[in-house]
Amino acid sequence: MTTASHTAREAALLRIARQRQAAQRDGAAREAAAGPAGPAPLSAAQRRMWLLDRLGGSGTAYHVPSATRVRGPFDPRALGRALTALVRRHEVLRTRYGQRDGEPYQEVTDAAPVPVEVVPADGDVAALLREAAARPFDLASGPVLRALVVRHATEDHTVLLTLHHIAIDGGSLAVVARELGALYGAAVGGDETLSGTLPGPAPQYGDFARREHAATDALESGLEYWLRRLAGARPVPLPAPAAGSGAAARRGEAALLAEPLPPAVLEGLRAAGREHRSTLFTVVLAAAYATVLTATGSTDLVLGCASSHRDRAEVRDLVGLCVNTLPVRVDARGADAFGELLDRVRDALLEAQRHRDVPFDLIVERLGAAARGADGHPLVDVTADVLRSPVALDLPGLVSEPVEVDLGTAKFGLGFYVEEDRGDGGPPRCLVQYDRARLDGPTARQLLRGFADLLAAVAADPAHPLARPLPGAGVPAGHPAELFLKERPEVAEAVLLEVDGGRPLAYVVPSGVGTLEPMGLRAALRSRLAPELVPAAVTVLDAVPRTADGAVDHGRLPGAPATDHGRLPGGAPAAAAPANAGGAREQAVLEAFAGLLGRRPAPDADFFLLGGHSLLAVQLADRLRERLGLPLTGLDVMEHRSPRAIATLLDARDRERAAAPAAARPEGRPTAPAHAAPRPSAARTGTVLVTGATGGVGWFVLRELAARGIPVRALARPESAHLPAADGIEVAEGDLGDPDSLRAAAADADAVIHAACTFTSPEVDLAAMRAMLDGWRRGAFVFVSSVDAYGQPPVTDVTEETPPAGPFTAYGRAKLDCERMLLEAAGRGGRGGATVARVPIVWGPHARLRDQLRWGATGQFFQAARGGEPIELPARDRGWYGAPWVHGAALARALVSCVERPSGGVVNTVGGHVDWRDFAAELIRLLGSSSEIHATHAGPADGRHQSSGPDFLLHHRRRYRPASALADELAERPGEDWRSVLAAMLEH
Repeated sequence: MTTASHTAREAALLRIARQRQAAQRDGAAREAAAGPAGPAPLSAAQRRMWLLDRLGGSGTAYHVPSATRVRGPFDPRALGRALTALVRRHEVLRTRYGQRDGEPYQEVTDAAPVPVEVVPADGDVAALLREAAARPFDLASGPVLRALVVRHATEDHTVLLTLHHIAIDGGSLAVVARELGALYGAAVGGDETLSGTLPGPAPQYGDFARREHAATDALESGLEYWLRRLAGARPVPLPAPAAGSGAAARRGEAALLAEPLPPAVLEGLRAAGREHRSTLFTVVLAAAYATVLTATGSTDLVLGCASSHRDRAEVRDLVGLCVNTLPVRVDARGADAFGELLDRVRDALLEAQRHRDVPFDLIVERLGAAARGADGHPLVDVTADVLRSPVALDLPGLVSEPVEVDLGTAKFGLGFYVEEDRGDGGPPRCLVQYDRARLDGPTARQLLRGFADLLAAVAADPAHPLARPLPGAGVPAGHPAELFLKERPEVAEAVLLEVDGGRPLAYVVPSGVGTLEPMGLRAALRSRLAPELVPAAVTVLDAVPRTADGAVDHGRLPGAPATDHGRLPGGAPAAAAPANAGGAREQAVLEAFAGLLGRRPAPDADFFLLGGHSLLAVQLADRLRERLGLPLTGLDVMEHRSPRAIATLLDARDRERAAAPAAARPEGRPTAPAHAAPRPSAARTGTVLVTGATGGVGWFVLRELAARGIPVRALARPESAHLPAADGIEVAEGDLGDPDSLRAAAADADAVIHAACTFTSPEVDLAAMRAMLDGWRRGAFVFVSSVDAYGQPPVTDVTEETPPAGPFTAYGRAKLDCERMLLEAAGRGGRGGATVARVPIVWGPHARLRDQLRWGATGQFFQAARGGEPIELPARDRGWYGAPWVHGAALARALVSCVERPSGGVVNTVGGHVDWRDFAAELIRLLGSSSEIHATHAGPADGRHQSSGPDFLLHHRRRYRPASALADELAERPGEDWRSVLAAMLEH
């Protein structure tokens, strides 16, 4: 029972939390808003995009692909120059999004050439476009714009531009298309600079974000309006997908249903709008309300619609995210005819538009827990819109038509749409798009049918009477989770134990059909059911305990709650105490809450009522994941909400890991401790584990394995796991600093390519290698070492037989020690052969390798050339100076070949050598730099007295002989020469 003192305490906590959050946000934003020359705060809409990216689970929902088929004499190089000029003109297209003291900021990067990849139209072009558009973005480093050209024939191409929604909206996509057309025309016409093609300087989004932030205090009255307007509102009660409606869908996985609309219907809808002083959009919005009213019986409805600021002159040509969501609340009680409902929708929409300056995300933050229903679903989860012809490029001298690129994602649970102009000459359509985790197909088809029928009826008669919902047909008895589990083919029996004040516990017995994985079952349950209905744990039993009369003995179920805390499905008391009631894990969660919110909450306090919001959810998940070593995301925090519920979730995940089959663990090893990272599911036969999967080398290795059809599992840190997962790669969460995660990942693999490295912490690298070797049980092991492991031998021609000689760098010494450990372990205890791949500088078109080019070993060259400073190199009379290097793709081919044919020792995976004079000259040329190369006679005169200081790299004279056994793999292929790859890296 809630008492007045409880209420007052919660209100006080809420005030304290909001004051702390406001102080932190304002302090960080004041620093970021110092002026146009420095970082800027994020706009409210951008902040939401950033948070969704950090929370995880957004996938490709906020990728904005725009594809155009162009026929005629198309010039990809001119398009590249035009895109480069466009990105130079609009800073938001070359902005990165960092984080300081928990607060995000945006920072403009230097203008750089925009690469345009040209590929032949082989195979399924639609799939090729979807794959290119679905590639993940890294908002922390950029870029937020990519370009791809598919060549169908000499004068037939498809141009795909993919941007992240944080940098663009529908209105600015039109600005981009218009300006890009003008710039392309000038580039084709021979304009070298393109500087005078467009009139005047462009408005910049950073200024827009600063103005919005400066006006935050002035929005207070608007916020108060929205708090009053939305008081007591609840999400639209969409029916959950039926338990037997098919395979479980991931959140955000969209399905689209469509029906054609006769042109006469569209004209009738416009006429109905004129009769009621409404636009076509308002009529469609009212039809969506009427459809939901009929389907749910709810008369108090909140739907969302998009609103733009682009009617203002200062933002009309602004590129950036300038769209806002308007929650439109309509009371439909007593509205018997559509015309009456339309009038109410029109009035509510006009009133909402008068307060459109208040960012929706500020409204959500201020609403706190009221921004979501009791089931965790957002207040605004249903939308409607009128769709116009998609934006297409209009390039001079070419015939253009838009191309649809459907990524299959849904931002809302349900959307009602009318296509006014399809762009391909087809008839208008009415559409229903739905999130397959929120609705099932039959329900969505009924909604589409009702929506289409209503539009046709309203077009004929705006006074059409509104239908009322039919009585429900009833649902099967039993808890939805239990019903769902019983329908799974891999489950023979399922029992649910309900717990007072917490989520139910589920128990299942395998049927022997397929593989039963508790985490997989919970994922399926989460995709089907409201969060509070999802069991806190799914425990696998050999058999369900029963009493003498055959009834389920709930008191003997593992982890059954005590009598005063639990109840059986029939209301009878349960028997045992919870495994972690008020235990160490719950205390850790409470401490994490206190550290972020400023005061220790009650175990059952609601995250949102305590002042929690999306950013705090991300920060809380980060802290708990790091401290406890268990998987947790910001979405988990927002769904489970209370410290007790989050601790219960973490307990469940720990139990699921502990319940992993003993055969999946190294023989004789106990279950991992509670702080260890989660164990991955069983791997497919022949699976290769790749560490360092999000790095440059790892990325090329993943591509090579996938191209050869070899099953692969990528080891990635939890915060980076979404990057390989977005490419369909199976991911095991782990980290070099977490030995248990490394042992578990290696134990379940049939081969290992160990490419991860800290570069700066040799002790961590050595401990990681020990853990990997502890877990290695079978198959080949390939270690990505370095030519630094040779040290400084007294020769200039280094072969694989050359013995290492000091002095060594700390990095080189650690690599050499790891090599020795591996070669000693190889072939023992059922292990396979080993290969040590000594790798030089790796180049290739990847963000991590690009950063190493600019800031790593060769950074002194790059920074000097970019700044126009002189580059000092050894004089030519002192002989050859340079370094070995290898293309990332060639290295990947060699490493995968070593999995198939272990060498049993050291191999030099060297692709070639580059002379520093040639390298510096090419950098100067590519960067258009004014730098000059100066000869110096300083430094060592021969290979016997190598310097170990900062100029060691410049005075490097050794050449490394490539492994003859890998000659085919390391052989240079088209585009893999050092000049081409250097140009490609600088273009990114």
